[in-house]
Amino acid sequence: MADFEKAYKPTMGHEGGYAKDADDLGGETYRGISRKFNPGWAGWAKIDKAKRQRGFPASLDRDTTLQADVAAFYKQHYWDKFQGDAIPSQAIAAELFDTGVNMGIARAVEFLQRGLNVLNRNEKLYDDLVPDGKFGPKSLIAVRTYLKNDAPELLLKILNVLQGMHYIDFMTQSPIQEKYARGWFKRVEIEKV
Repeated sequence: MADFEKAYKPTMGHEGGYAKDADDLGGETYRGISRKFNPGWAGWAKIDKAKRQRGFPASLDRDTTLQADVAAFYKQHYWDKFQGDAIPSQAIAAELFDTGVNMGIARAVEFLQRGLNVLNRNEKLYDDLVPDGKFGPKSLIAVRTYLKNDAPELLLKILNVLQGMHYIDFMTQSPIQEKYARGWFKRVEIEKV
């Protein structure tokens, strides 16, 4: 089964540290946690206190309690939402986690559901899923059944194609977001299968 810690580290490499970019739809963020969308996160009080001290924002990365808060937040609000510990492929679980952190867990799960549907051989492996972005028992059965019958690489490719298409559509609708294109596309990994 998949391991949160193995997925968490590379995703945090994408997320970086403290940022307050006026063009970022999430506003002020720390390690990808948006104050706008997560105003009640306990870490904000620590960050606000650190702002008044010397060495900010570098000091945040040395605060072990804050780092533990970040990890706990991501485990509870992202990894556990798609039952990451129950997915038999580390690569699939890590991809769902990373995409979920960047685009929201519902969108990552919808990509998974759509990918599983097109790889389902016309419902010969499992019932098609409603691509609603909700990870429930049917989604878990489908991903486990798929992984019993096929290697994860093709599903990973589909997940990354859908992710890349979303970025392109988003930037087409909101060109100011193009400044994030290079960072976003570092998250899209497509290899020949």
